[in-house]
Amino acid sequence: MSVLTVEQVVAAQKANIETLFGLTNKAFEGLEKIVELNLTASKAALSEVAGHTQSVLSVKDVQELIALQSGLLQPLAEKTAAYSRHLYDIATSTSAEFTKAAEGQASEAQSKFANLVDSATKNAPAGSEAAVAILKSSVSAANNALESVQKAVKQATEVAEANFKSVAASATSVTKQATAKKK
Repeated sequence: MSVLTVEQVVAAQKANIETLFGLTNKAFEGLEKIVELNLTASKAALSEVAGHTQSVLSVKDVQELIALQSGLLQPLAEKTAAYSRHLYDIATSTSAEFTKAAEGQASEAQSKFANLVDSATKNAPAGSEAAVAILKSSVSAANNALESVQKAVKQATEVAEANFKSVAASATSVTKQATAKKK
């Protein structure tokens, strides 16, 4: 039977700490990107409001005011959709890093467990072949189930992403059509 040594435990802990700090850095990078996006969007909005206010103050009649207001709607909707896409991209890229790390950890754990099972079965006493076969079959079934879940999650994520892009495109299209009708 395989026994863990102090060196193996220390190495595993070091690897876990490195993974933790790596994921923490990725989380902060994602947060930095969101803050940068929000600052950029806020600056742009402030500038646009200032410009729009100046335009409203120089309006000479109601028709001009209505045209000015309706002309503001389409760019606002497009910018909102673009902001949402950028935010979604940041979230999915950060999430992908976490998923990649989790899959790597799971794969490594599966490999270590498989090695432990192999080691245990090699050193199993005579007459325990049936129990060893059941153990190997159980490990194989668990691995297959985990792979199926991972595939299902990946497919669900892809469907959600496609739906988000479709809704964003549809919203932008509807806004363009509505703005064009008002003109």
